[in-house]
Amino acid sequence: MVETADGMGERRRMKRVAFETEVRLHVGEHEIRVEGSSRDLSQKGVFVATDVPLKEGTECRVEIQLSGMEEPICLFMKGRVARIVPKGVGVEFFEMDLETFTHLRNVVLYNSDNGGGM
Repeated sequence: MVETADGMGERRRMKRVAFETEVRLHVGEHEIRVEGSSRDLSQKGVFVATDVPLKEGTECRVEIQLSGMEEPICLFMKGRVARIVPKGVGVEFFEMDLETFTHLRNVVLYNSDNGGGM
């Protein structure tokens, strides 16, 4: 485990890249919609900057907008709030289809230090 600047241990095993885009979290049967923007992204999760208070362990449907291409793409997956900080929440993905996984993997690779030259 690596020590981070905030003194908390770093538990990530997947490459995380800085990536800002629009994110929506759909929570519960009453469809509470939390809108925010991502700060970083990996194949296993996303940090969403939001002021909406969510509880750790809350399950949600995650919608991530990918723009900057001919046709914008929207990724959908199921997630769970894994971490809460004053400026947002870390959401861990636990279910997505193969097409979403492929798009997500490509976004992470393209935005990584050595992936821009794919």
